[in-house]
Amino acid sequence: MFQNLKPQAPDAILDLMVAYAADPRPERIDLGVGVYRDAAGNTPVMRAVKAAERRLVETQTTKTYTNLSGDPAFAEALSTLVLGDAAPRARLAAVATPGGTGAIRQGLELLRMAAPDARLWLSTPTWPNHPAIARHVGLSLRAYRYFDAVTGGVDFDAMMDDLAQVGPGDVVLLHGCCHNPTGADLTPPQWEAVADHLTTRGALPFVDLAYLGFGDGVEADAAGLRTLIARVPEALIAVSCSKNFGIYRERTGLLMAVTASADRLPATQGALASLNRLNYSFPPDHGARVVTTILTDDTLRADWLEELDAMRANIRALRGGLATALRDLTGSDRFGFLGAHRGMFSLLGATPGQVAAMRRDHGVYMVGDSRMNIAGLSPDAVPRLAVAIRAAGV
Repeated sequence: MFQNLKPQAPDAILDLMVAYAADPRPERIDLGVGVYRDAAGNTPVMRAVKAAERRLVETQTTKTYTNLSGDPAFAEALSTLVLGDAAPRARLAAVATPGGTGAIRQGLELLRMAAPDARLWLSTPTWPNHPAIARHVGLSLRAYRYFDAVTGGVDFDAMMDDLAQVGPGDVVLLHGCCHNPTGADLTPPQWEAVADHLTTRGALPFVDLAYLGFGDGVEADAAGLRTLIARVPEALIAVSCSKNFGIYRERTGLLMAVTASADRLPATQGALASLNRLNYSFPPDHGARVVTTILTDDTLRADWLEELDAMRANIRALRGGLATALRDLTGSDRFGFLGAHRGMFSLLGATPGQVAAMRRDHGVYMVGDSRMNIAGLSPDAVPRLAVAIRAAGV
């Protein structure tokens, strides 16, 4: 039977990790894998996470199953953090998932169950796993323009021109903040315009929120999503705790579905629980317990927010430092967008040949489309990266 299997396309980021590890140059720079690193190049366990884990070890009395939807306290704590009071709890279904990727997968499975003929609209560009999972699930895909390669910002007019073709029952996937891979985000007025447009067109927004707190802070990063949810009748939201809690390997995520009315909640919650049962039965719980412990304890929550603020400030400083170094080298502000972007990633705008040259000549490892993980930089690597970018002719 297995002789019928075909080789799968290699994962660009995983291949990049292997190539980076095999490179003997001590000055090499890894801008590929999407993890936060401190100045020493480590991805630390956050203080509040360590404290919460110690508390769990001391107080937890069982490791038995929770339920198919996960621990209700986790859904309550995380949905409150993300949505505030934008969505009435009587209209909010939620299930814990294995990370944000699991939330995306379960959300797309729910769409196929509810509306198998729905068209899914994705930004150009977007996270490569979005179209990959959607195709695997069997959904029809459409694209809308998003990024202006000339300005390094959002091409909002082009975006809205394309979304004018969205029809009733279509689904539009939006990045809640810190757009991956571009780093270019919608402004508050643009969020309002998108919300009103999707409501008028009868389309469902599906928001991927993987970097809450890495842009301008938790409240500011959630503002666009909350504006959207307050205006649309239905929505899906996939949330990841990997980055902002630093618990990547714990696979902690949440999928939320906002229903049009309270009477639709039981069927929606039941469908989500059923999909969990069919996929992995009970979702991972340890990371969810850690997050719940932090968010429901004032001291731990304050310490988590303080450390998250420091991480965000570090990313902002790296962005500003790189933009300044490139301005000094080139005598131009054309890389100023790097300082204006938000979150971990930016799309540099280099060609595949220029990306290859930076890797060959300077040991700079980034994805072929020139997506850079700014959060993977160390301060001492910023000048070397700027030199590599200029030398490659970007």
